[in-house]
Amino acid sequence: MALNQKRTGMPELKNYYITTPIYYVNDAPHIGHAYTTLACDVLARFKRLDGYNVNFLTGTDEHGQKVEKSAAAAGKDPQTFTDEVSQNFRDLLGAMNFSNDDFIRTTEARHTKAAQAIWKALEEAGDIYLDNYAGWYSVRDEAFYSEDELVKGADGKKLAPTGAEVEWVEEPSYFFRLSAWGDKLLAFYDANPDFILPETRRNEVVSFVRGGLRDLSVSRTSFNWGVPVPGNEDHIMYVWLDALTNYITAVDYPDTNSEKYQIFWPADVHMVGKDILRFHAVYWPAFLMAAGLEAPKRVFAHGWWTNEGEKISKSTGNAIDPLDLIAEFGLDQVRYFLMREVPFGNDGDYSRTAMIQRTNADLANDFGNLSQRVLSMVFKNCDAAIPAPQAFTDEDNTMLQQSYDLLDKLRTEYDRQGIHRALEAQWRVVAEANRYVDAQAPWGLKKTDPERMGTVLYVLAEVIRNLAILAQPIVPGSAAKILDQLQQSEEARGFDTIGASGALVAGTPLDKPEPVFPRFVEPD
Repeated sequence: MALNQKRTGMPELKNYYITTPIYYVNDAPHIGHAYTTLACDVLARFKRLDGYNVNFLTGTDEHGQKVEKSAAAAGKDPQTFTDEVSQNFRDLLGAMNFSNDDFIRTTEARHTKAAQAIWKALEEAGDIYLDNYAGWYSVRDEAFYSEDELVKGADGKKLAPTGAEVEWVEEPSYFFRLSAWGDKLLAFYDANPDFILPETRRNEVVSFVRGGLRDLSVSRTSFNWGVPVPGNEDHIMYVWLDALTNYITAVDYPDTNSEKYQIFWPADVHMVGKDILRFHAVYWPAFLMAAGLEAPKRVFAHGWWTNEGEKISKSTGNAIDPLDLIAEFGLDQVRYFLMREVPFGNDGDYSRTAMIQRTNADLANDFGNLSQRVLSMVFKNCDAAIPAPQAFTDEDNTMLQQSYDLLDKLRTEYDRQGIHRALEAQWRVVAEANRYVDAQAPWGLKKTDPERMGTVLYVLAEVIRNLAILAQPIVPGSAAKILDQLQQSEEARGFDTIGASGALVAGTPLDKPEPVFPRFVEPD
């Protein structure tokens, strides 16, 4: 049905396809991997709750010279090595409570088929030719660099702009006619101003393309660990042409008539770190358009993390293990901190002080205390059941409406990957609810006006219900506990229940509430 809808111009089903970059298996998962995947998880959960059919993809990039060398250094064959490291990334998914729908590995047969198919499409289009490559190559970055991009290291050696070592490479190579795509890419960016976000990243890419594009070497002969070039197995496909293809592999390419491809391609969002933006915003749309395929709708490039103000690097040994953070602070606390602390798209700094502040102030004091004290008052003063409200005052209606209106604000922010702005908006309502508690003082109404007390507590419980539903993408486990305490069924937790139509039913019995967000106390 979805296929027919797309082709006949009928209203389309609400579908959403979001991807992480596939992670390179030469190292253990770290906070950067967790951060990118978490952002995608938040967006995927939000869309599912909002009634969308979601496809959330992540996975591992397992080919290339760097992997081959890492495997050799570990004394293992590449496949055994990648099997082990790829599992580490799968383990992170469970530890962070990620909700991905698919996990792709570039060593899978489905991917080899897709990568070779797009190669053939580029070849048939006349955009691939055989020549010889001579130039600078970084094994670490799996990238080629021109002379004018290189910088001098402290010892006078030439380095990539990323600081990675480069080596002079001369070998036969197939080339992609990237130089022919400069004007077409610029026209595409003009026609799709939100293709690259944030805007600062867009400006960087446009400037790079305007500076002129060189044809891109897309095969190697100096190693064997990769997808063979169809028709010439002496050549291995350039790892980035191979890796980028994963996004269409996962939707059944080369079968572009499959229902999955028709529903989900082009992808709504490719989420990437800023260091790999060029590959996704220049090379990838050029590959796709040359192959006669649609480009994704958006590439969003987020920033990097530092650790207590210092750049994270292997040499300093200051990498941040997300599993260690979870063990100390709690899963949802870590999820909230990573999405709230830094404007999404900017660079950010992890600090223990900030982590504790967010845990105790935002979660324990603001949202956690709101929920705990309100539901405790309901349990104690309203016969352990949702009270029946009387007529609402202007103050009551204003408070309720703020929680009902929040969904539209969040939709706007999440659609532009403004996750931090969405959280700011939600916590403003949390703050208003806390002010409403203090202003109405329901604890003082039990003797003087018990009906008014019941109404105030009903309003607050209803606001907490809406806040918990909307918090599910960020803190799914904790939000579920709050909704459990409100006796909300699984069917009553979607965004379609936000507002008066899904309001709490008076008389619903409640169990004694338990704290959801405990304060963090430094160990002695």
